[in-house]
Formats: sequence, structure tokens, C-alpha cells
Amino acid sequence: MKKQQGFTLIELMIVVAIIGVLSAFAIPAYQKYVAKSEAATGVATLRALLTNFDMYEQDNTAGVTSLDQIGTTETAAGTLGKIELQQSGATAATGLKFTFNNAALSGAVVTFTKSASGWTCSTANIDADYKPKGC
Repeated sequence: MKKQQGFTLIELMIVVAIIGVLSAFAIPAYQKYVAKSEAATGVATLRALLTNFDMYEQDNTAGVTSLDQIGTTETAAGTLGKIELQQSGATAATGLKFTFNNAALSGAVVTFTKSASGWTCSTANIDADYKPKGC
């Protein structure tokens, strides 16, 4: 008598069903994780520039008027988003702004504004689930 080896069709279908159920939970959780990490990356990018912003104002006794003065460009963050100076009128910048381009956070904005008491972070169009800590 010859022994049969392998899996039955029912066993294979059960394994495929289990993988389907697990992926139904895993994919949305992964997408949320990616969006949260991208939001944190945008905040970290701006935080890294705050020291340069302060140092330029201190060294030059003048306000920042272009991103070149603080050692960056609009496209320094690549496809994640765009870095801009936050300005009120034609005067020197009052802060930095990061606008997201990616699908999960498209149109969302993180802003760091400088005041007499220091830097404050604010967000716009970012879902509470993705909002970075400290903003």
C-alpha cells in the first residue's frame, strides 16, 4: 500500500482563510503606523531646523528671509512634503511650516511659530490618530 502525502484542498482553503482574516486587521494597522511615523518625521524635520533659525537670527541680528539662510531648501524632505518659511507680510519669517504631500496626510500642515516665550507647534488637517506628540 502506497502512503499519500500532501495537503487536502480543505486544509489549504482554511490556511488561505486564516491569512485573509489576519491581513484584514494588519493592513489598516500598518497604514496607520506609516501615517503616524510620517507625521513624526515632518515634525522632526522642522525641529532640526529650529536651532539653525535661532542661530541665524542671533549671529546676523536680522530675521530669516529665505530657507538658504538656515541651510535647507523647500524640497529637502523629498516626496514627504515641502518646507516653507512662515511669514507675515514681506518681513522676516516668524516660523517654519511643513506641508505634507503623501497620500495619508496630503494637505496636512505642521507649523512652528516663534514668539517671545519660545517655539510653539501647531497642526492643521491632521487626524487626531496621526497627530505628533508635542503639537
